[in-house]
Amino acid sequence: MNQDWILQKKETRRAFSNATWVPLRTSINDEQGEVKKIGYISEFFGCGSVAFPPEHKGTAEQLSWSDIGIGCKAHPYAYEDGYYSSIEQYLYNDKEPIGIHLVFDHPQPVIGGSIWVLNPDLIVALRLIKEGSNWVRPEENFVVVAREVLDEKGEQRLIEIKREFLIDYLAARNLSLRLSYYRQRVENVASLENSEYANLVDHQEQRDRGKFILLIRSLNDVFGGGWAMFRTWRTDVDEDDDAPVMGLEGNDNTDYEKSQGHHSGFDGVRIESEFWRDEWIGHQGQSKRVRGDVDLNLPQFIVETDGTRMASADLNDEDIGRWLWFRSSIVNELLSFRGFSLKWYTAETGGIRSTSGNRVHFGLNASDLITVYACDIARLAAWEQHIWAAHNVVPDGKVSNELLAAQVKAQPASTYAVEDLLYKVMGMLEVGFRQEYAVSLFSHCLEHSEVTQYISRFASKDQASLLRLAKELVRVFSDRLNVRELRKLSTHSDKEKLGSNKLLQDVLAQKVGVEKARDIFGSIVGAYDMRVGDAHPTSSKIRDALKLAGIDETKSFLRQGEQLISNFGQSIWLIGKLLFEKPKK
Repeated sequence: MNQDWILQKKETRRAFSNATWVPLRTSINDEQGEVKKIGYISEFFGCGSVAFPPEHKGTAEQLSWSDIGIGCKAHPYAYEDGYYSSIEQYLYNDKEPIGIHLVFDHPQPVIGGSIWVLNPDLIVALRLIKEGSNWVRPEENFVVVAREVLDEKGEQRLIEIKREFLIDYLAARNLSLRLSYYRQRVENVASLENSEYANLVDHQEQRDRGKFILLIRSLNDVFGGGWAMFRTWRTDVDEDDDAPVMGLEGNDNTDYEKSQGHHSGFDGVRIESEFWRDEWIGHQGQSKRVRGDVDLNLPQFIVETDGTRMASADLNDEDIGRWLWFRSSIVNELLSFRGFSLKWYTAETGGIRSTSGNRVHFGLNASDLITVYACDIARLAAWEQHIWAAHNVVPDGKVSNELLAAQVKAQPASTYAVEDLLYKVMGMLEVGFRQEYAVSLFSHCLEHSEVTQYISRFASKDQASLLRLAKELVRVFSDRLNVRELRKLSTHSDKEKLGSNKLLQDVLAQKVGVEKARDIFGSIVGAYDMRVGDAHPTSSKIRDALKLAGIDETKSFLRQGEQLISNFGQSIWLIGKLLFEKPKK
């Protein structure tokens, strides 16, 4: 190590009052080597914390490492007179609670050790759930709010919390958190003169609002010295007695022995530094999450064609009567967050559900922009509003016709999204196939949410993503086809070499003929060829594949994606119609 390490100057300059993470309880000891031998290096960091209301802050100012440090353990206590101190309470004197513990110490006397428990009130107030070693907040994209660190034995060594969430909770309860922490660093060297610490001497100083001590001692002074042992025992117990009883203790029924000696021979020098500090983590009087205070940092949104903006707070009114315009990329970004989902209502309208429980009703307009009633955005959680604001654009292409039909005329369009129709026609084909042939068409089932999550017109942003969309279509249809059962139904002479699409096409050809079956499978085969193009984007066959899939390349990529899904779904519908439709009399 070196002098900067032992003097801890970098560490003492850092305060937790402006850090991202704040330790609530810490006891970390990192050791290398044997403590009494040259080469030993260790670093210990311990921290305790208690939260105090304003009326007890003056008393709390006098509390330090010995009072609220790692030696302070939160336990419940029942007094004989009936008074009960709950585990949350920090007692200054008996029956005098002045503070709140945010981490409890739960001893495990039977199995050994103890468990640190994050205050359940904090967990429930911030609506957290435990995932592994983290406490996350689902309402904010499962952000990690608090976390614990375990050692190699699985024992807790640290519980810390993000300051942003901590001060929200403290504000709701009108508390300030007092931290008291201690850091120790030690290195044993052969001699001071030949080490990195040759010019150091013992000293003590007040530094960075804390106390620093440097100690330089020989290992012999630390671990050597005299020792004494005293042993005493009873002499009046008959070991052969079935029920022995000891009398009062006295000189005539006790005996003793004593011994003493001296430990020495510890070579080397121990360089040790220690630092203590107490600090406060205050709050800003704002509790948006726990108390529901108004967020003063909400974004503004473009509301006029000249770029005029309005504050979110001013749009949070059903009677404002405005819509907002967003780039369609907002859908993909939101769906990339855990817990978000998309549900289609009509061909051009749908809803995006977030982890906060809100569902934003949107419409897709003629310019491929997302339009939303302004109030619906203004009522979202602040973090969601900021994401929407990043995609907000000047009005263009009017409000979605189908969205206006639903929200203004109260006459929702009787149309269907191609994404929903795709799932429905695959289901219809599966049911018909089972009824007609008594076998499963697909090798495994598919959830509707899975289809809408990955197969969407919004996934098509450029040619590369359009090709990936084709790959997803093949994955949910062609790759799921039950090849083994289809081979049994096929009459093709080379059926053992045919793939899933060709086998199903042959089954259809038995009903409608080879040429018609080939035409109907055109969009599916085109999508399959596009999937190959995704792996080899320079392939000259991509344009042919797009043509076979029925894609109009003059349209926007979003509309090309919609067209791809639509054509693929229509082919599936036609397969089922022609396979299972009863001939007219």
